Amino acid sequence: MTGSTEILAVSVDNREQQQMMIDRVAEQDGVLIEYELLSDTDHAVINRYGLFNHEDPRGREIAHPATFVLDRDGIVRYRFVEIDYRVRPTNEDVLEVLRALGP
Repeated sequence: MTGSTEILAVSVDNREQQQMMIDRVAEQDGVLIEYELLSDTDHAVINRYGLFNHEDPRGREIAHPATFVLDRDGIVRYRFVEIDYRVRPTNEDVLEVLRALGP
């Protein structure tokens, strides 16, 4: 969390699966995940935002990769959803949205 900004990640993985991913990323990439990971195994939040990937070629239960910025009132001010998990907004893209929201 930086100032009044909080980063959260949501996935369909349970806590054990999330920890395995955290460990793998740390080992392979040397990156420590320092934000909170939320588990949505029943897809309640993922479905609410229309992100569940019903067409995953490997038949896995996953969400489409997405980035949202919500304001203090919970209103979505930025939404980036992509089918290709390798395509993500840049940090600068997200920071620009946060700056526009003000303090």
